[in-house]
This record gives sequence, C-alpha cells and structure tokens, in this order.
Amino acid sequence: MALLPNRNKNNADAKAEKKAAGDDVLMREVDEAVRKDQVENFGRTYGRPLIGLLVVGLLAFAGFLYWQSQQEAALEESSETIVAALDQVEAGNLDTGSQTVADLATNGEGAVKGAALMLQASAASEAGKTADAVKLFEQLSQAGDVPEAYRDLARLRAVASQFDDLPSAQVVERLDAMAKPGEPYFGSAGELVAMAHLDMGNTAEAGALFAQIAKDGSVPESLRGRARQMAGMLGVDAIDDIDEVIEQMSGPPSSRTGSQAAAQQAPQPQGAQ
Repeated sequence: MALLPNRNKNNADAKAEKKAAGDDVLMREVDEAVRKDQVENFGRTYGRPLIGLLVVGLLAFAGFLYWQSQQEAALEESSETIVAALDQVEAGNLDTGSQTVADLATNGEGAVKGAALMLQASAASEAGKTADAVKLFEQLSQAGDVPEAYRDLARLRAVASQFDDLPSAQVVERLDAMAKPGEPYFGSAGELVAMAHLDMGNTAEAGALFAQIAKDGSVPESLRGRARQMAGMLGVDAIDDIDEVIEQMSGPPSSRTGSQAAAQQAPQPQGAQ
C-alpha cells in the first residue's frame, strides 16, 4: 500500500519559509529606515557647517587666485618701472631715473625695493653726490625686508664710497664677514679689508688676504692681478701656476693688440741680443 505524503509537514515548512522571508524583508526595511534616519540626523547636525566650510574654502581659493594675479600684475608693472628708470640713468638723466623709482624705494617690497634703492644710490654716486649715495646705501644695507644679496652689496658700496674717510678698523669690522673665500663679494670686500689692514700696519694679514684673492678663480682677473702684485710686494707668494699667470698677462697671440704685434716685429737696435 503506498504511503500518502505528509501534507501537514509540507504546509508547516512552507509557512516557516514564508515567515522567514517576511522577517527578512521587514529587517531590510527597518535597516533602511534606520540608515535614512541616521543620514537625515547627520545632515541636520553637520550639513550646514560642512556646506559653510566648503563655501569658505572655495572663497579662500578664489581670493588666493585673485591675490596671485594682482601680485603678478604689480610685479610686472614694477619691473617695467625699474627698466624705464635704468634707461633714464644710462641716458645720463640721473635725477629723472631716481625719481622714476622713488615710490618703489619707499613703498616697494623685497627685491623690488632693493633694486629701486640700489638704483637711486648708484645714480647719486654717479652724479657726485657722495653723501646722498652713502645715506641710501646705508638705508638699503639695514633694510630687513630686502634680500641679503642687496644688503651686502649696499654695505660694500657704502664702505667703498667713503673708504678714505672711514677709520681702517671700521672698514675691517664692517666687511670682514664678507671678505671670506666663497662669499659672493669676496674679491671686492677682501681687497678693501686687505688695504685697511695695510693702513693699520698689519702686513701679514694684508698679504695673506691678497694672496687668497689672487688664487681665487671666481674673482675677476683684473682684481686677481692687483692682488697678486700687492701680495708679491708684501713678500707673499700668490702664484700657483706660473705658466697660467704668464699666459693671462700676455694673452694668446690672436688677442694681442696691433701695437704689441708691431713691437714684436720691429727690428731690434744694433747690439741687442
């Protein structure tokens, strides 16, 4: 006799599966509702501050871009002003050139201010207004808002402009830090310091410094030549390569002047060996 299917068991399983499916749907709906509620709460709590922060950030970025464009425009205008002033100075219009950069020398910043003050001081020096030039050089040398290279050069020019009137000890004090090998203005500052030492009778210090200048390949050859001569007069050997010195003093044949060539080709006097 065939067994009849257990309909009660099948019905119970079906009901259990249906209930489980319904519970699953319910849990998902509850979970979604909770998530939605959390998002809404987060939006209500932090939405406005975050939006405000985003707006502030965008405004700040826009402001930076505007400031940058303004700075670039101002720098370009300042450069054009300085170039125009240089043209005036080169044309001999010293006062006009100085007046052209007067505003930049007073209200400018950084390298722009340094260049303007240096131009004014140099124009005054070229015009023979030594006192005015020294005053401007000193002002620039003490301006903390300009690059150090401008300040150092202004200090050097100030001392050089009044070298004959300054006590030698003051020359050494003001320029000694610059009169070191490797410093940007070593050659010029070193020469002034060496001369000051010589005036004070410090021949050993002067000779050693002249020798350092003469041996420094970064120093212009004209200055090295003067330093070599001074070191030799003080009994200090400032020659590393005698052949190089001879070549520098005579120059290659192609660079000799016509008078030098003519002198070499001229017949020697009778009796000359």
